[in-house]
Amino acid sequence: MKVRAHIVVRGLVQGVFFRASMREVANANGVTGWVRNLPDGRSVEAVLEGEREAVEKVICWSLRGPPGARVEEVEIRFEEYRGEFKGFEIRF
Repeated sequence: MKVRAHIVVRGLVQGVFFRASMREVANANGVTGWVRNLPDGRSVEAVLEGEREAVEKVICWSLRGPPGARVEEVEIRFEEYRGEFKGFEIRF
């Protein structure tokens, strides 16, 4: 079953390669979508699409993030799957 998740990760998640690391994890699991820093300087937003198990793996990874990150909170909202992405990109 394919799903779409919109997540916001808060804490020390900017300047620690969070976006690049999430792209690697997403690509390794066949998840499409995007990730970007938010202007508050302490949050990262992402949209993930793919098989439920694969999306959940990326979400679980985001609970801790890469070395150097300190995740304080992860907000997760599941939405209707749209299949609109061809890959996973970092947005600026």
